[in-house]
Amino acid sequence: MSDARRNRSGLGRGLNALLGDVARDERDTAADGPARGAVRMIPVSAIAPHPGQPRRHFDEAALEELAASIAERGVIQPIIVRPHGHDYQIVAGERRWRAAQRARLHEVPVVVRDYSDSETLQIALLENIQRQDLNAIEEAQAYQRLLDEFGHTQEALAKAVHKSRSHVANLLRLLDLPAEIQARVVEGALTMGHARAILGAADPMALADQVVAQGLSVRQTEKLAADVKRGGTGGAAPRRAGFSDHTTGSADIDALERQLADLLGLKVHIAFHPEGHGSITLDYSTLDQLDMVCQRLSGERI
Repeated sequence: MSDARRNRSGLGRGLNALLGDVARDERDTAADGPARGAVRMIPVSAIAPHPGQPRRHFDEAALEELAASIAERGVIQPIIVRPHGHDYQIVAGERRWRAAQRARLHEVPVVVRDYSDSETLQIALLENIQRQDLNAIEEAQAYQRLLDEFGHTQEALAKAVHKSRSHVANLLRLLDLPAEIQARVVEGALTMGHARAILGAADPMALADQVVAQGLSVRQTEKLAADVKRGGTGGAAPRRAGFSDHTTGSADIDALERQLADLLGLKVHIAFHPEGHGSITLDYSTLDQLDMVCQRLSGERI
């Protein structure tokens, strides 16, 4: 099979299919002894991170906590790698590898698989998304790489990562923002909802500065952006977060639906009654999406 054909087909397999081979290899090893793809111990120094890893920001406190756990119990879940020259390249598990280095381990357990570039990027992307480890900009950049380097469509990409097509499209639009605003999203000063509200503003940097300085919520940012578009100055900023104007119109409901859709990657519909009660409907297209929602609602790690 050619590399191009393998790259095209790899996206549709999904994380469970790609990693299912690893689980089978581990079972075979337990029953029959060492086998190809079995868990093995290799030197930490023989492993290198993948340069295309979608995740760029690693929380220092969480990394130190993991390093302390690894120092006490070792690396419980093997790192997935692929051959790279005379050594190995990480496919999934860079955070564990970094923590193992901090714990001063000399060897770590790995499973070696022959993944293509497209499969490697897909696995790294899905692993981080399902664990909610990527910020919006990192996720958007990973999607863009899959589109640019491997020729995938937005629709095929959305199916592969179990997200709605609108979620993928909305994330990709964030890459049109100035680099300074993207950096604020990465740092956590602005959320994806803030960034989407700022998109299309005549002076996005000025609006972003105002949002950060005044601590505006996403709904307040959307109202401010709309006011500026209508010709207002934006000087009369909405009330600070935590204060209500006691009105809830369709614009607010639409904004909340968009926020929830961005968070879950699913289409969300809110039926609101003036007396305060209502219902929320989530539309899913695959059982994997339903399973993801159930796990998130139950607090179970994916």
